[in-house]
Amino acid sequence: MFHPRRTLRALLLPLAAGLALTALPAQTAQAASTLTNTGFESDGSGVATPTGWSEYGSTGASYVEAGGRSGSYRLSHYSSSAYKVETYQYLSGLTNGNYKLTAWVRSGGGQNSAYIALRNCGSSEQRTDLPVSASGWIRIVVPINVTNNQCTISINSDANAGNWINVDDLSFASGTSSTSIHGADVSSLAKSEAKGGVYRNSSGTTGDALSILRSSGMNYARLKVWVNPADGYNNKARVLETARRVKAQGMKLLVDFHYSDIWADPGAQSKPAAWAGHSYSQLRSDVYNHTYDVLNALKAQGTTADMVQVGNEINGGMLWSEGSTDNWTQLAGLLNSGYDAVKAVNSSTTVALHLARGGDLSGTRWWFDSAVANGVRFDAIGLSYYGYWHGSLYDFQTTLDDAASRYGKPVFVAETAYPFRLDSEDSHENIIDLSGELVSGYPASTSGQTRWMKDIASIVEAVPNGRGLGVFYWEATWTAVTGNGWDPTDSSSGNAWENQALFGYDDRALPAMAWFSHR
Repeated sequence: MFHPRRTLRALLLPLAAGLALTALPAQTAQAASTLTNTGFESDGSGVATPTGWSEYGSTGASYVEAGGRSGSYRLSHYSSSAYKVETYQYLSGLTNGNYKLTAWVRSGGGQNSAYIALRNCGSSEQRTDLPVSASGWIRIVVPINVTNNQCTISINSDANAGNWINVDDLSFASGTSSTSIHGADVSSLAKSEAKGGVYRNSSGTTGDALSILRSSGMNYARLKVWVNPADGYNNKARVLETARRVKAQGMKLLVDFHYSDIWADPGAQSKPAAWAGHSYSQLRSDVYNHTYDVLNALKAQGTTADMVQVGNEINGGMLWSEGSTDNWTQLAGLLNSGYDAVKAVNSSTTVALHLARGGDLSGTRWWFDSAVANGVRFDAIGLSYYGYWHGSLYDFQTTLDDAASRYGKPVFVAETAYPFRLDSEDSHENIIDLSGELVSGYPASTSGQTRWMKDIASIVEAVPNGRGLGVFYWEATWTAVTGNGWDPTDSSSGNAWENQALFGYDDRALPAMAWFSHR
């Protein structure tokens, strides 16, 4: 991803202690082994306490009303004054084992905390925050390991006046949920360090950025490859160097082939200078040979790629104009050349195709329908999703779920990020620097950045049938360092992304790194 702002714009942390409602009164609902009244349809609108459920705290703020997701009614939390309320249901007589709660939720945002928890189950309490989504219902999941034959399903709000949530269509059944990729793109790191970049842990101690990220839970690094970039970074040799460091940290490696000397994205898919004037047949060989060369060198040094992207944000194809989506037969040939090269080096490496269409259901369907119809081979689907460009969280979940189901492939977020502030640390204008560009409910603050990442991770975790692989944060280490700008042909170009890195303007690790430890 990179959209150098047209000149450039063209080209909550959940509270640790919860709601203080954890010391529950004696259970007032009759204990059962099956969750009851899961759609809140047993009572009419205006019922204060839904059948089968109990309440604690500001009970007047919890009630049933019309407007259900699939039925007539839903549970809502709302009050015109500040409130803390819990709506819960106690289950007993459970067979010990792994369970998963699924719920459909909406939230207007602004709460101190709003989440669904599974507690008193014999293992550590598990929570999932409610993403801010006023326009559409979002599915979330909460897994738990029941070890004491009981569990409490708990819907919580610690809210300010006027804050609201809706909950509907819950289910509690055997099962698990988790994601395997808690990653970040760190392509900027080598150049940053060479130009004097410094990285510190949250306490301020200087350290290796990869080590700091790994200690926060990061388990997968993404590195882009350019063919012959002007600044000599992000080429084969540099990728080999950083890959050794990544693997030494015990992390997996995703190699992102741009097939260009500079940024490839939906607005630009320029050929490398060395391939200019090549015929389509030659370009197929170029793709194969370049892909094989980089990956085989990685394998030879003991740092085999675990996943490979054949192209970067290839909404309109790659290697224009020969590989444009105006000519799907040729684009398919180029993509399959890349696929074949990956598998020739290591048959178990996952091959992903990557679009910047995180909230575009029709566009994603059109692209992958075309790819399948033209015989394109791939193992996984990666989507960029930036909430300030790519639609609502509802749009994002709808697109992600559809891609996983329609093509029977695992899906992941290849890129996302969020600002922790709006001002620039250097003289270069940031890509996102106005409050009007932000996603509603997610302020440009350390807590807003953290909340965004946890909610994105929750949506990926909730992809049905375990097909949600996880998330890569884009350019976690791209801090403002003189000489490490966006343009490899211009050392004075500056950075437009430092307010969306995972290290602050004091070079310290930001609280948003907590999302790496998401299930």
